[in-house]
Amino acid sequence: MKYLLITFFLSIGLISFKSNSETGLNQDKGLHSSWNVLLQKYVSEDGIVDYSSWNKNKDALNKYIKLLEQKSPANYWDRNDSLAYFINAYNAITVKLILDNYPVESIKEIKDPWDSVSLKLPNKEFTLNKIEHEVLRKMGDPRIHFAINCASESCPKLLNEAFVASKIPKQLEAVTSSFINDPSKNRFSRDRINLSRIFLWFSKDFGSKKERISFIQKYSEKSFNDKAKIKYQEYNWKLNE
Repeated sequence: MKYLLITFFLSIGLISFKSNSETGLNQDKGLHSSWNVLLQKYVSEDGIVDYSSWNKNKDALNKYIKLLEQKSPANYWDRNDSLAYFINAYNAITVKLILDNYPVESIKEIKDPWDSVSLKLPNKEFTLNKIEHEVLRKMGDPRIHFAINCASESCPKLLNEAFVASKIPKQLEAVTSSFINDPSKNRFSRDRINLSRIFLWFSKDFGSKKERISFIQKYSEKSFNDKAKIKYQEYNWKLNE
């Protein structure tokens, strides 16, 4: 798995080979600690973001994103290191976009929010779309869709702690379960299920209808028929504040 990950990142020009001494920073011991502090301070357990207060302290967020640019993925990172790095990067950049344009009622009021270069690594520049589609989705874990946040009410909630390599398997399970069982995002009855459009937009990642149903049933606290009719709900792009 580690070899495949290195090959993948090399193929998209993301990493160069460096020794541990050149880039040695254990993520769990520092890389995401400042992001964790900010999330704890400005994001509630329900994922509500206090952008108004955060807007008065943008320097700390900018420093964290700069740190991410300085400590880019290295060849010795494993899959969990990379998942944590890019999920946190996506979420931090999204918050920065909102703060840089605040006040706004929706991220869609911002010009090209998902296609503006926001993360400049030594070998590649990233937009939010590139992080999501060229890195995270290609890692083959559909749970990432419940970890990244688009600053909107219908999005999965912004977790109020940083993703870190040592905890990310449990964190991904937790955010997936939380999203699927949130009645404002998904609703279930025996023969009909109303799903978030995330399952429609990224249907390729969740597989066939049968596979999608099976994935949801794994996490759903309510049972429903395997042949239940699926309806996709409207997406609310109002700011998650």
